[in-house]
Amino acid sequence: MTYGEPIHLSDAKKIVAAAQAEAAKNGWNMAIAIVDSGANLVLLEKMDNTQLGSIEICQAKALTAIKFKRATKAFEETVEKGGVNLKILGMPNVIPVEGGEIIVKGDKIIGAIGVSGALSAQDTQVAKAGIAAL
Repeated sequence: MTYGEPIHLSDAKKIVAAAQAEAAKNGWNMAIAIVDSGANLVLLEKMDNTQLGSIEICQAKALTAIKFKRATKAFEETVEKGGVNLKILGMPNVIPVEGGEIIVKGDKIIGAIGVSGALSAQDTQVAKAGIAAL
């Protein structure tokens, strides 16, 4: 899959609104970041009472997903299978934790979302709910 035009702010806002709705429905306080196809931050929102560490983590998840053209869950699964080695741990700014997803429009990657604030599977649930709104 190749990179496409960068995500528009209006689309990023739709995704974040839907992601926040999913988080609120479940009682989760989340930080949500959207980056464009060039790995530039487009939108970052932190829900009230979200732990402060989630601000940096959500951005790192989005950046990992966009830079490697895959969900961060792929890295987490590698680590869980015993793949902890310098290949993953030595990669700069890679976070091997679920919650980062690429955003695809047509057959092009236009951005990525990173979510942090709950269990990693719940972060992914919120990210996917956001993407589904697009």
